[in-house]
Amino acid sequence: MESFGTRLHRAVAERGPLCVGIDPHPGLLARWGLPDDVDGLDRFARTVVGAIADRVAVVKPQSAFFERFGARGVGILESTIRQLRDCGALVLLDVKRGDIGSTVAAYASAYLDPSGPLHVDAVTASPYLGVGSLAPMFELAATHGGGVFVLALTSNPEGAAVQRARTADGRTVAQTVIDEIAQLNRGAEPLGSFGLVVGATIGDTGHDLSKVNGPLLAPGLGAQGATAADLRTVFGSSLSSVLPSYSREVLNVGPDEAALRAAVDRVLADCRDVLAD
Repeated sequence: MESFGTRLHRAVAERGPLCVGIDPHPGLLARWGLPDDVDGLDRFARTVVGAIADRVAVVKPQSAFFERFGARGVGILESTIRQLRDCGALVLLDVKRGDIGSTVAAYASAYLDPSGPLHVDAVTASPYLGVGSLAPMFELAATHGGGVFVLALTSNPEGAAVQRARTADGRTVAQTVIDEIAQLNRGAEPLGSFGLVVGATIGDTGHDLSKVNGPLLAPGLGAQGATAADLRTVFGSSLSSVLPSYSREVLNVGPDEAALRAAVDRVLADCRDVLAD
């Protein structure tokens, strides 16, 4: 089975360096004129899939906005994942799971085992029980050609208190996460399957990302305040590994599918200009 890093590298080459989120929060459903219920959720998700799934390399559903509707919402998430994959998009499920032992193994099975109904190409994960606690997730991802994006330097202001704290060896907590993911990707070609989440709004990080050899997911673009040009400041010499991620900047123009496609084309052009430098 091909690794996630290989498949991501090919998808970006074919469709361009872009990830688009599916974040059906109540305000966005209202903006689209949809009810805040499972029917509104289903119509929203189907519209987004129909508009962008055949033209974007990676699509990132936010699981919580489906889970809040219970079993029927999770059923819509399952259907959305199938539809996205049928259209050739890689699916990155934003779940930010993190635990220890049998529990993290169960999370891994839920999302990274091809036999499961919520099987996706990659997931987001939290390392704050220790990067090593995520080993079952890394192992199952490697077995089945999946990927894991681990939180490193996030855009929320609260994150700095933990992520930029200094460890006994002088590195920040974030740098220890970065270094451990770099070790997992060591020697991978053309790209490692284990990535990092680094917010596009955080400016010059002061952290070394040069040896990660894996994808760098950059949320926070568009409505959250960052522009494609900010990627140069945040990532510097690691620009070639960046996967820019937009949500509201694209979704706000819906529900017209042509407008959604035009928004995708616009932000992708902005990203290509920066990442080609």
